[in-house]
Amino acid sequence: MKLTDNVLRSFRVAKVFRENSDKINCFDFSSNGETIISSSDDDSLVLYDCQEGKPKRTLYSKKYGVDLIRYTHAANTVVYSSNKIDDTIRYLSLHDNKYIRYFPGHNKRVTSLSMSPVDDTFISGSLDKTIRLWDLRSPNCQGLMHLQGKPVCSFDPEGLIFAAGINSEMVKLYDLRSFDKGPFATFKLQYDRTCEWTGLKFSNDGKLILLSTNGGALRILDAFKGAVLHSFGGYNNSKGVTLEASFTPDSQFVMIGSEDGKIHVWNAESGMKVALLDGKHTGPITCLQFNPKFMTFASACSNMAFWLPTIDE
Repeated sequence: MKLTDNVLRSFRVAKVFRENSDKINCFDFSSNGETIISSSDDDSLVLYDCQEGKPKRTLYSKKYGVDLIRYTHAANTVVYSSNKIDDTIRYLSLHDNKYIRYFPGHNKRVTSLSMSPVDDTFISGSLDKTIRLWDLRSPNCQGLMHLQGKPVCSFDPEGLIFAAGINSEMVKLYDLRSFDKGPFATFKLQYDRTCEWTGLKFSNDGKLILLSTNGGALRILDAFKGAVLHSFGGYNNSKGVTLEASFTPDSQFVMIGSEDGKIHVWNAESGMKVALLDGKHTGPITCLQFNPKFMTFASACSNMAFWLPTIDE
């Protein structure tokens, strides 16, 4: 089944889960699309089975809190940032609920965490104005970049380069093997004082970069030239909430939730709005991602919703 405008418009909430007492701050699908893991401000990690459509288990990180949760390549392991006590990144085995390793170094809140799509490398960006490069096998930071402002960062789909959005006004591209030599490309964007960048993502085809903000606008850039291809607005975000925006896996569409529980979808190429879906969420939709392998997506406030299309094209 192919994603089309009509299929997207037909998506409806199939299941709602109320496992959390506070907002879900992040979630991540496993690469095979079979499970999803969420982190919440109530200090819990909830693992869901996407095929059976039900929560499998709940773990807690009471002491350190949990945010920015990401699956690693090893089965049943995750990395996540702390939001209490310190700013150490933790590597957890879900199998036996034991920490495998800690990654200390940041001294302010971690705001970006991106796992390499190809190996055990990951990068983190922090309010301490640094990006750190790590290897899951070592607690020692493998590389450190001091920046001129707050970063958001992500690997490209091939894991060869990473992008850093700095101070909500420029995007720099680095070669992973020689990042210490500085960026090989810098794109300066018009600064918008009404909002800050809160996320950066590549499309799966590597051609586009999506910048999300805590305001009412998203931007898509050409990943090679840095030109702004589209700016998307018209969704509600009056309180400066960090709303996650995502590409669909085919790189054709961009979607974002809003503070009024609705999901807005645009065509990434034409820039046209394709769909407005009502998730009946009780709070702002802070997390939204499409399943990498199956025709379903998930959205979250303090509740988690799984969506399915209601037509077959």
